[in-house]
Amino acid sequence: MSELLNVSTETDQPSARHFSRLFIITLVIVALLLTVGEVVTQLITQHQVDRVMVIRVAAMQRHQSQQIVNKALQLSSSANSPRFYSILSELQQIYAVFETNHRYVEQGRIPGQDIVISNSDSVQYRYRQVRPYFDFFRQSTTHLIRKARQAGSARNLHADEELAVLLANERPFLEKMDAVIQQYNRENIYYLNTLQKLEIFIYLFTITVLALIGWFVLRPAVSKFQEVISQLVEAENRTATTNRKLLSLNRTLKETRQQLFDATRQQYQQQMDEQKMRTSYLVAGQEEERKRLSRELHDGIGQMLTAIKLQVESLEKSLNGPAKEVKNLAVLKTLIAQTIQETRNVSNNLMPTVLSDFGLIPAVKMLADTHDKNSPIEVSFHTNLSNVRLDKSVEIGLYRIAQEAVSNAIRHAEPHQITIDLFEKDDYLHLIVNDDGKGFRIHRSRKEENKRPSQGIHNMHERAALINGKFKISSAPDKGTKVQVSIPFKLAYQEYEYTQTNAGR
Repeated sequence: MSELLNVSTETDQPSARHFSRLFIITLVIVALLLTVGEVVTQLITQHQVDRVMVIRVAAMQRHQSQQIVNKALQLSSSANSPRFYSILSELQQIYAVFETNHRYVEQGRIPGQDIVISNSDSVQYRYRQVRPYFDFFRQSTTHLIRKARQAGSARNLHADEELAVLLANERPFLEKMDAVIQQYNRENIYYLNTLQKLEIFIYLFTITVLALIGWFVLRPAVSKFQEVISQLVEAENRTATTNRKLLSLNRTLKETRQQLFDATRQQYQQQMDEQKMRTSYLVAGQEEERKRLSRELHDGIGQMLTAIKLQVESLEKSLNGPAKEVKNLAVLKTLIAQTIQETRNVSNNLMPTVLSDFGLIPAVKMLADTHDKNSPIEVSFHTNLSNVRLDKSVEIGLYRIAQEAVSNAIRHAEPHQITIDLFEKDDYLHLIVNDDGKGFRIHRSRKEENKRPSQGIHNMHERAALINGKFKISSAPDKGTKVQVSIPFKLAYQEYEYTQTNAGR
């Protein structure tokens, strides 16, 4: 404390190290005061709690003595044997607790708990005054219990003498125990007053120390800090001017970077659009080539095969040769008919005329209906759309995706059923192809990742991207496969209307 009082005379401008040392010293003093006060308070409080517990047990002695007298009177007047033994059992239990508690509280203890207090001389003196009446209680109750055990019933119990002793000593015992409790209470009040005075002293001493700290430590520190703050404000003003210049340069740099980013993004988007356009032209060229091949197969080779079939049939009718030759002509006619049908199938797969003539819905329905009838695979088609026409690229793209999905399922999945759903929901046109085949693992292992992905899935994904569609495929081993494409329905429909309007003009 002498160092605290002499702070102002040591130096006019105390150093930061000096202030730190003073702060540490004062904080240690305050911490010690608070710690000592708390420890002393807790010890006294715990002592008071222990005393209250002992007082509670001592107070119970009065109630238990009354219970003993009450049970003794009930025992002598019970009418039947079961009631007699029940009261006797209760009397024994109450007496056992009464005797044990009294012996413990005389020593400042509680049965079954680790609580020990030191009884004052006044309390011990009052316990000595209680002792004769307790002994009368103990002897009379012990004799009464022994006689009751021997008698077996209230009729054979002759305990008038014991009852008289209990009744005679009940009131003096209660009065003496009241004196013990009152003495305990007086001592408790004394301890509480002492604790209150101690807390007031610690509080006042702590306030005094804090006031000294504020005057001899905080006041010089605040003056020093104000000076430092003034210097910091001046430095901050200079820094703010520099920061404004840096912010201006930084803003210019950000604008330049943003322009560069926009230019790069625009160039990338242009490249993607060009790539998409080239792919679209390539797919359109493929479709035109498919259409040309389909037309040539149907109009050229198909017509020629039909003519051959007609010539063979004419030859068969005019020929009256051996039966073997006629049979060979029949086989040849069947083979030519199968070739004509296969040529029609190939032509239809390359470019079904129903797609260009009637639209997507009839084309997909024909795709479901024209699979091999001898195959155990059932292909079904469901839609909630009327026979609307969409943009040509959308119709071709969705048809090719459905065709590829059905073809993949038949060739690889070994399904029993394939379902094609085409419907409009939430302003989107959805195409879903489901099969109950063996499926496959979407997330492949590292060894499988090195393999080239399925060309069919890649083609479906590319075709969906070309018509601004969202492509999704989900599958798992033995769980089948689901292929889904979703495109904006209104956009596809409006594009078709716009194309048709321009064509009409």
